[in-house]
Amino acid sequence: MDSALTLILGHYNYWMVVILMMLGLYVAISRGNLIKKVVGLNLFQTSVFLLYISMGKVAGGTAPILTGKTDTVYSNPLPHVLILTAIVVGISTTALALALIVRIRESYGTVEEDEILAIERRLEFPKERNV
Repeated sequence: MDSALTLILGHYNYWMVVILMMLGLYVAISRGNLIKKVVGLNLFQTSVFLLYISMGKVAGGTAPILTGKTDTVYSNPLPHVLILTAIVVGISTTALALALIVRIRESYGTVEEDEILAIERRLEFPKERNV
């Protein structure tokens, strides 16, 4: 019993990654509101950030500054740098998605996916008039 608890608590970050990832995926797939879909994708993206940052941490590791000691354990800074870049890209894509949602709202009057599809169907196949 103690080993199972140690396993769960020892990998707390990874359990949070799985929970956030599944929650984000569920919100992105199950909701019809476009803004909620963007929020779900952001949750999913945050879980990936947490995964990479958790993998980049080395127990007992320090910043990679050479001190001349041979027994020093260093942490790899590359995952953190990549995540900083990914955060900037994530903010940009979120801003673009929200701008597109604003334009969709102006065009269709709604941000609900099923209502937009219904409007599109009506525009594509208008009812024929009996003349």
